[in-house]
Amino acid sequence: MLRSERARLTALYGSLLVLAGGGLIALVNVLLRGGLYARINGAVTTAVPRGDFARTLVEADRTPVPARSAPPGEVFSPERLQGYAVTRTLSTAVEQATLHELLLVSLVALAVFAVLSIWLAWWMAGRVLRPVGVITETARRLSGANLHERIGLQAPPGELKRLADTFDGMLHRMESLVGAQRRFAANAAHELRTPLAVQRAAAEIGLGGDPSPRKVARIRERLIAVADSSEHLIESLLLLAVSEEGLETTGPVDVAELAGAALAATAHEGLTVVPALAPLTVQGDRVLLDHLVRNLLTNAVRHNRPGGRIEVTTAAGPTGGALTVSNTGPVIDPADVPRLLEPFRRRAERRHTAGEGAGLGLSLVASIARAHGARLRARANPAPDGGMTLTVHFEAASAEA
Repeated sequence: MLRSERARLTALYGSLLVLAGGGLIALVNVLLRGGLYARINGAVTTAVPRGDFARTLVEADRTPVPARSAPPGEVFSPERLQGYAVTRTLSTAVEQATLHELLLVSLVALAVFAVLSIWLAWWMAGRVLRPVGVITETARRLSGANLHERIGLQAPPGELKRLADTFDGMLHRMESLVGAQRRFAANAAHELRTPLAVQRAAAEIGLGGDPSPRKVARIRERLIAVADSSEHLIESLLLLAVSEEGLETTGPVDVAELAGAALAATAHEGLTVVPALAPLTVQGDRVLLDHLVRNLLTNAVRHNRPGGRIEVTTAAGPTGGALTVSNTGPVIDPADVPRLLEPFRRRAERRHTAGEGAGLGLSLVASIARAHGARLRARANPAPDGGMTLTVHFEAASAEA
């Protein structure tokens, strides 16, 4: 049994080449058998062993000529009949000898051609499968420590070149995902460890000795605030995990209605809110979409400046719908925008103050958008207004005008 692709390709290519060679040889033999006798008979002159017929030709000073058809009604003499019989015998003998020799030569040539074909097929199969071998060796060698390696196949454009480039792209995405997962795990551990350290310090230091009732009340408020922050962080992590799993049930959801309700429920004192909420209905999970809208608005309020502005827009069209939240605030470097969409990433260092957040808001928005087949686009607003503009584009199949 053929146990490798190279052996199977060799068998396939070799068989095709041998069949083609055998078919060519068979065709040549068939064509020669059909016309060889007539050509020999027409080219061979009338020739007989030395005898009366030969002497007659010499004495008459006649030159042998090629055989030709006799005119109708011509009567043949015995000498001419004898000449034609000898010509036929000679033509038949030459034909048989020629065909026999041709058959032997053809069989020898076919055997040599078969050997060369199998060798050539083996070489061709190796050349064709060499990129596959490179891809296989790279995949076998990969681990979490060397995801940076790439195939980098140098070959003309083709299916295998596209396969190698696709594999390199997959490795790049895997490297990014593994790096993001490691950063997420490290950041989550740090975020969860910090409130525990604060609680332990408050209990050991603040409540040590014989604290006064006022101090106990202050420490109690501090511990409750830390517990609330930890609870919010855990809920955000759970929501992030749920959104990454995808949608179990979907239904029509009016994003404009969710945005209006979120605006009414979100405190934005000192900020100017400019809503432009056109009807926008999408297919999705109402709870997750509500979290998406609220996180966008919370981010716009938290990272704004006194007297700033928030613009909330929903729009539907033939190519899809979009929810846009734009806010003023600090001027952000455009190169930092992709980093802010990662979990636990903030524009400034965390100060562990009330209402600071866990740094999961925009990553939650991006995750919920992916779960709904939507795309999140973020860009930094130029000075002097600053801030960010975040737009969630819903696909046309999910949007209804």
